[in-house]
Amino acid sequence: MSDPVSDTGPALRLRVVFAGGRRLGPGKADLLELVRETGSISAAGRRMGMSYKRAWTLIEELNAMFRAPLVHSVRGGAKGGGAQLTELGETILAHYRALERTAALQGRAELEALAALSSDMSE
Repeated sequence: MSDPVSDTGPALRLRVVFAGGRRLGPGKADLLELVRETGSISAAGRRMGMSYKRAWTLIEELNAMFRAPLVHSVRGGAKGGGAQLTELGETILAHYRALERTAALQGRAELEALAALSSDMSE
């Protein structure tokens, strides 16, 4: 997961806004990464400090935002449930992370200029 807070200076937090106000930002991208890592929507939500309902709501939003679902889930039961990113989910996450890296690299000079002009809040 990306960490926007840096001890070395300012960092970007990128949010992509689609038509109709639909958004893909760092929180949803982190949730997708954690679903991939944990194999569970509820476990991913817990790791992010959010409720079960909030995690599921965000996944439902993500699944509705694109041509096909980003996360496939199986309900629990005797065999247990789980979730995994679909091929499209992996693709969307990869594009978002690449966009974050590109923006950070291209904006480095401006970030450094902002850091140089900011007040020292460490005291």
